Amino acid sequence: MIVVPEERIRDFKARGWWGEETLDDLFRRHVAAMPDAESVVDPINREAIMGGAPARLTWAEVEDRVARYVAVLHATGVGRDDVVAVQLPNVIELGLIYLACIRLGAIVTPAPVQYREHELAYILRKTDAKAVVTAARIGKHAHAEMMLAVQTGAAALNTVLVVGGHAPDGTIDLDARAAGLDEAEIEAGRAAARAANICADDIVTICWTSGTEAEPKGVPRSHNEWIIMGAGVTDAADLKPGAVLLNPFPMVNMAGISTSFVSWLLLGGVLVQHQPFDLQIFLQQVRDEKIDYTVAPPAILNLLLQNEALLEGVDFGRLRAIGSGSAPLSEWMVRTFHEKYGVQIVNYFGSNEGASFPSAQKDVPDAAERAVLFPRLGDGFEWKALLHDRIFTRLVDPETEQEITEPGLPGELRVKGATVFSGYWRAPEINARAFDGDGWFRTGDLFELAGDRLQFYRFVGRLKDVIIRGGMNISSEEIEGHLIGHPAVADAAVVGAPDPNLGERLCAFVVFKPGQSADLGDINRFLTGDKHVAVYKQIERLEVIALLPRNPVGKVLKRELRQSLGDQSGHLKSA
Repeated sequence: MIVVPEERIRDFKARGWWGEETLDDLFRRHVAAMPDAESVVDPINREAIMGGAPARLTWAEVEDRVARYVAVLHATGVGRDDVVAVQLPNVIELGLIYLACIRLGAIVTPAPVQYREHELAYILRKTDAKAVVTAARIGKHAHAEMMLAVQTGAAALNTVLVVGGHAPDGTIDLDARAAGLDEAEIEAGRAAARAANICADDIVTICWTSGTEAEPKGVPRSHNEWIIMGAGVTDAADLKPGAVLLNPFPMVNMAGISTSFVSWLLLGGVLVQHQPFDLQIFLQQVRDEKIDYTVAPPAILNLLLQNEALLEGVDFGRLRAIGSGSAPLSEWMVRTFHEKYGVQIVNYFGSNEGASFPSAQKDVPDAAERAVLFPRLGDGFEWKALLHDRIFTRLVDPETEQEITEPGLPGELRVKGATVFSGYWRAPEINARAFDGDGWFRTGDLFELAGDRLQFYRFVGRLKDVIIRGGMNISSEEIEGHLIGHPAVADAAVVGAPDPNLGERLCAFVVFKPGQSADLGDINRFLTGDKHVAVYKQIERLEVIALLPRNPVGKVLKRELRQSLGDQSGHLKSA
């Protein structure tokens, strides 16, 4: 399925920004060139995550599994342009399912493992997903049973596939079915893949992001849109073919897919998976697997330098670059990693929609600048990064729509270019608001111009009402809507409370009905039990107030609520 306008495709291909290669083409090339080389590695704590012993596969072994998964999907009725929902942690099977769907022309819609019935039911309905792939359990939660329960409300969903064994009644054990295929069934899968005749402009994924809307928004991305993002990552970090990549970010959105899955296919290296984030396991993998590149939140990188004994045994002859972002970086951290260990910290700004670009050493060598500034792309400045002439940016006053050309004035970042998506999935009304009259995507992020030539952007805040907790976007409106449904709650507003490790945590300001009350545990049991929202969307700080501050037209003054957090922190109840 192609959703990118034909004119856009022709333009970007004429400029050499997009091509004709698919992700499956990249994969097949490595299988042919080095079938016996190691390709993917499971997290060492796989047993605790979802069961099963950790595995290591060569490119040829990956190809065999992918071909078998294609055959099983085909046998269950999945074909070109059908949607397959996938909810798996970062284990080997996740990437293999992606590759199988890509080859068959099916569209993958990945869901974070934290999603529960509320989010999953919406995704399945919105995409008309035909099949689901999950595990019997992820952590302690029975995901396959949950999917069977959700299936009753998803009209198009007819198959639940389970990896890792222990498939409950009503589901299909994917690995057992794949292992038992005969050659005729495998060949039928190959024939279906050939008939699908996928191209580089077909949709690969529909990932999910939250913003001011109460429901998640689907972001479709094609092969070309993913490949250019992966190329931007490998270029910024100066990665070489064959690089060993350690992926601790969930491989379900821009951060995880572009920096691991797509980069792995571009480089023909080794993809080492990690999840959930565990510092000791992470460091053990860095040491044992001789990692060339990984990513980590700013707080983790600060912690490592504050406790340098943790870095003993790390091969810094191999680990030459680390990606980070989602919160301002420390100048001290960026400088110390470079001067003491020879490691480049790449500062990324990014979104699922493709408003993404790096602040890399080749363009921003000064540590103090790279920690907080990003190159101003597409505005006549000369940069070395691959994406420098493929993304166009401008700052606009969101009230007047006038372009900002002076320093110190916050404006909304607007973007165009080869990395930016063409619109949300089945959401024409939202798309009408998401792009301005000239076709620029409204990021909802506020920046200001900086640098002696105004050649940089500095992030100053968000225009949209969204909380970013540990890299996951959470819609305040969604959680507020649920809170109003609590029998004791009369009014509620949710804001992000600053947190040194996660960036932000959810803080709810609640007005209770006369004579009613609830504590933090009651509120969260209602959210996760009655409303079935993801656990990471729980309220972590609760502030009880008599009345929400509002402006003359009734809008809640969330800036005042955020400012009060510092003054009233003693009154907040921590989860």
